[in-house]
Amino acid sequence: MKQKRFLLDESELPRQWYNIQAEMINKPQPLLNPKTKQPVKSEELAHIFALECAKQELDTQHAWIDIPEEVQRRYRYYRSTPLVRAYALEEALGTPAHIYFKNESVNPLGSHKLNSAIPQCYYCKQEGVTNVTTETGAGQWGAALSYAAKTFGLECAVYQVKISMQQKPYRSSIMRTFGATVTGSPSMSTRAGKDIITADPNHPGSLGTAISEAVELATTTPNCKYTLGSVMSHVALHQTVIGLEAEKQMEMAGEYPDAVIACFGGGSNFAGLAFPFMRHQLKGQHAKNIDFIAAEPSSCPKLTKGKFEYDFGDAAGYTPLLPMYTLGHDFKPANIHAGGLRYHGAGVIVSQLLKDGYMRGVDIPQLESFDAGLLFARTEGIIPAPESCHAIAATIREAQKCKETGEEKVLLFCLSGHGLIDMTAYESFLNGDLINI
Repeated sequence: MKQKRFLLDESELPRQWYNIQAEMINKPQPLLNPKTKQPVKSEELAHIFALECAKQELDTQHAWIDIPEEVQRRYRYYRSTPLVRAYALEEALGTPAHIYFKNESVNPLGSHKLNSAIPQCYYCKQEGVTNVTTETGAGQWGAALSYAAKTFGLECAVYQVKISMQQKPYRSSIMRTFGATVTGSPSMSTRAGKDIITADPNHPGSLGTAISEAVELATTTPNCKYTLGSVMSHVALHQTVIGLEAEKQMEMAGEYPDAVIACFGGGSNFAGLAFPFMRHQLKGQHAKNIDFIAAEPSSCPKLTKGKFEYDFGDAAGYTPLLPMYTLGHDFKPANIHAGGLRYHGAGVIVSQLLKDGYMRGVDIPQLESFDAGLLFARTEGIIPAPESCHAIAATIREAQKCKETGEEKVLLFCLSGHGLIDMTAYESFLNGDLINI
């Protein structure tokens, strides 16, 4: 058997992030101020985000942005992450496809989210900020931010979607272990939360409601900034370390992907893996025409059934208007276990790329996702997060097509996180208690 795992030396790690906005033929449409309907400026965004993040958000000129040395140093604690050939999964499927996965579950917090939490907290610290706040669904982002905030000496407040907080109590415990304050959303601690509960006392919460509460806290608390784990362009930028590493690792494996696949909530891990490969397609530099596939839950299908229009990123309408594929900012998602994918809209860059035909979305029913996760666990020995199960399910679909046609395609997907704190979901699935919602 050929080599299974591929790692990079420290000297080969990325020193710059890749900003796909600079090389897109059709640039994303601008974010708009909801009051004036004029394009927002970095100074306006800096009322919410760290100034450097605000500048990165709107940067459509520079394809490569330097990673600060302090951020590089902290990346080196856990990067590179392995690229793994899934031989056992291939054998179980009986497919001629070569399946690889980029394993982002091996860092200290168990998911890709740390890749953006570190630079966001670094920029806040450099700016003299003392407090950060955010929302989280399943809790991977909240856990990553809580850890990053503690390492930079920042106080952290997290609004976690209420239903996810109930489904995954240990992620709340992780956040509190790192010193964060965790509140279930919607809550009575903000005006936005009170309004939502008044309108619907049994509201299970959504990422939209939690964003509203976090943004309100950031804008009403001195020396506090809002941080975000997906959707925004600067978050996608930070995550490109995934794909930049994977490019070099695929070269080590002597192969190049025919399909690049990732699960999709707001777009952070999809962008992180896909954008570095997509840059060659944008410039016509590679002979292969890669199929870029974003796997979303069928109960929250913004890519496959959403509408491209300007919409708020949150339930209360506190954010700028974003040009995106959306199900509506008041969309109430089903209570699926993949809490990180229960978001009503797609990031502006991904939305433009989807509109222009550079990628496609597929929707995955909940039971199919857990079937895929169970097969992956039993063959590769890793229990994947429910979010990652969607990427695995989409990869299995492609591998089965190869079995039918006899094509020996190379499939690459992102294992964005492990499922060791999601065992109640697996228990429900094994007991036959889960349904397609």
